[in-house]
Amino acid sequence: MPEAPIDAAKNLFIRRWGEMAATWGISRTMAEIHAFLFLSSEPVCTDDIMEQLAVSRGSASTNLRQLLNWGLIHRVHRRTDRKEYFDAEKDIWQLFEIITRERRRREVQPIVETIQQCLAMLEEAKGKSGAATKKDLDGYYKRFRDMLEFCDIMNTVFNMMTKASRGGLQPIVKALAKMLA
Repeated sequence: MPEAPIDAAKNLFIRRWGEMAATWGISRTMAEIHAFLFLSSEPVCTDDIMEQLAVSRGSASTNLRQLLNWGLIHRVHRRTDRKEYFDAEKDIWQLFEIITRERRRREVQPIVETIQQCLAMLEEAKGKSGAATKKDLDGYYKRFRDMLEFCDIMNTVFNMMTKASRGGLQPIVKALAKMLA
């Protein structure tokens, strides 16, 4: 029996969300659980997640804990039920902000700190180097400064995007499109 169109669309989205997340270094199962909860109109218990996505209890628990840590989902308690239920953030702009904040904290900030440390090491080496190494030091210093500047610009762009939200970004995008046309 063919899949109903709504189920087919839901399953396709869950599968693609998992595939996409895997390319970002995020567990496919974690992304599929997130997609499933994102599409669910009601909070879902762990048993239903396990059944719908064919994952083990251990995998479901581990990935739910990660999603909770990221702030992408939250627990929902029902007074008459002892099971834990989970619901995902549904606002796409809020999701963008959460994911951006977490990725910056986990990935961008450590590389920024490393680049700053590398620049300090090069500064220290400048006074001690010979003429041949000075050219190399200057090249490294420029590349590190360029990378740091890029990270600063991107952080500024992401900060502006999260502060502006959907309504504030549309006029900015239109203005940029005119400038670049």
